[in-house]
Amino acid sequence: MTIFRTIRTLTVLLLLAASTAGAQEAPSASVTSLMTKALADYPGKEVLMITVDYPPGAVDPVHRHNAHAFVYVLEGSIVMGVKGGKEITLTPGQTFYEGPNDVHTIGRNASLTKPARFLVFLLKDREKPVLTPVP
Repeated sequence: MTIFRTIRTLTVLLLLAASTAGAQEAPSASVTSLMTKALADYPGKEVLMITVDYPPGAVDPVHRHNAHAFVYVLEGSIVMGVKGGKEITLTPGQTFYEGPNDVHTIGRNASLTKPARFLVFLLKDREKPVLTPVP
């Protein structure tokens, strides 16, 4: 799966989830691909590097990545959480980890007035999608 197809799929899923949220839907995130690299020393694995921009009030749908996800906040404040874990508010310079079996239950901009931006490294199987919605 090419990175453009992967990012397009991620964006479509986020938009679909946002469009089903009701009349007062929250704005959705925008994802920018920075790099994709197959890992020769780890057959079948790849790393994706992306930035995610949350406009004010943005909320992600519940999902999983089936990947090791390493998050680094660049700007603003974000709220993250996985099933069974605590909700945490992160500010610039802080990090968050999401494992391949985690369900990402909370992902949103902590502010209704300011944007937020974060960098994500995803270590994943090349054949698996970047994001899978969880009902």
